[in-house]
Amino acid sequence: MVRNIINQFEESFLSLLLVSMTLLVFAEVVARFGFSAGIHWAQEVTLILSAWFVLFGASYGVKVGAHIGVDVFVKALPNKMHRIVTVIAILLCLAYCGMFLYGSWIYLSKMKMIGIELEDLPIPKWTVMSILVIGFVLLIIRFLQLGWKVIKGEADGFHLADEAEESMEIAKELKETALADDASTGGKK
Repeated sequence: MVRNIINQFEESFLSLLLVSMTLLVFAEVVARFGFSAGIHWAQEVTLILSAWFVLFGASYGVKVGAHIGVDVFVKALPNKMHRIVTVIAILLCLAYCGMFLYGSWIYLSKMKMIGIELEDLPIPKWTVMSILVIGFVLLIIRFLQLGWKVIKGEADGFHLADEAEESMEIAKELKETALADDASTGGKK
């Protein structure tokens, strides 16, 4: 129940960010080229929305296995070695996220202390840039979850998107559909 609510929230939030960016850019283009006027804060807000989309979406990508990776070598290893290499990779990812989280925290602390606002809007910059900390905390949580599943044997590694395999599945489905169509029409078109 709670898992479904979290999934719905994540997907809805990512959709909202993407739609907001798209509509804002569209409105800016129409205003600029249609009416020779622009929305002076549109570019800055679009950049902030895209940062939120990327950093929030990165953890969601780890969760659903949407990231692309090269894992031919790792898949060729025996199962136990595959899991060990995966745990090492997860530890490296955690170290990377930890360094960025630390740097982000320092950056946001200084932004808050100095009191810098956005260039085009009277909003403290540290509030909208807080996605740096939020995004890396979420990534750390996702990598810890994945690591725990690998250690317990519930997962054998990163679930990476395999574009080649997906393309072959689509080609197979199209071929089967074409053969079924030929069979139903008796080969006549």
